[in-house]
Amino acid sequence: MGTINIEEDASSLYILFDNIRWEEKSIIEKAKQTGINVKSIDCKDLVLFLNEDTKKFKDKVILQRCISYFRSLHSTGGLEGLGARMINSLYTSFMCGNKLISHIELQRNGIQTPNAMCAFNAGSAIEGIKKFGYPVVIKPTVGSWGRLIGLLNDEEAAKAVLEDREHMFPIYHINYFEEFIKRPPRDIRAIVIGDEVVAAIYRYSGTNEWKTNMALGGHASPCPITTELEEICMKSSKIFKGDIVGVDLMESEKYGLVVHEVNNTTEFKNTVRVTGVDIPGLIVDYMTNILKK
Repeated sequence: MGTINIEEDASSLYILFDNIRWEEKSIIEKAKQTGINVKSIDCKDLVLFLNEDTKKFKDKVILQRCISYFRSLHSTGGLEGLGARMINSLYTSFMCGNKLISHIELQRNGIQTPNAMCAFNAGSAIEGIKKFGYPVVIKPTVGSWGRLIGLLNDEEAAKAVLEDREHMFPIYHINYFEEFIKRPPRDIRAIVIGDEVVAAIYRYSGTNEWKTNMALGGHASPCPITTELEEICMKSSKIFKGDIVGVDLMESEKYGLVVHEVNNTTEFKNTVRVTGVDIPGLIVDYMTNILKK
């Protein structure tokens, strides 16, 4: 496709992606249906001249939809620094993108989270888990779709997993653990747009699978938006200054509703399918309203 020339384009609304999924297609199609000009940009074709493009992106509203965490974070930082109004912002992208950091921010702002610990090599991690207690869930601080998340039931399993991680990319040397929450075989994904929780679903575990990620064979059903759910999700979104986020919660037998993740570029295909809520349309409306401000 070549490099992107924003200056030759009259549009002020953009969607930035690195892989076109159902979500991105639906937003683009909804914009077309409503006569709103939303320009698509493949991040892989984007070149930013960080000392020169200081006026090119001013007042442009750009919806960040890159799948790659590192591509998303750095393109958001570059574009925001050059004057674009990013949805979501660099702050939101950074804070939500790291599970350890987002956990700390949620916890210190009064949101109930799973108990967690971190350690910085295999030996200290083993000693920490002895005090923390098994079973324990190990998660990469950066990642999605349930990848590299494991349930460790004993020290033998922990040693095997931690030994493998010592030979992986350095981000996986940061060992982050959460307690295994006793809950129904499901979690909740709620979609927040601006000042409203627009939809929520239950995500059920697949056969012989304890994780609830839809990519791992789970299924979904509508979840009622109770006052409690709404309050927790809105507070969580505001902690991270979110424009459009997905809040993932568990129904703990011990704690009640527990937030375990806030997603910066959340997927919503199954939420639309199950609830019938026009999330792509609401996103286009939100972008348009931001542009008018």
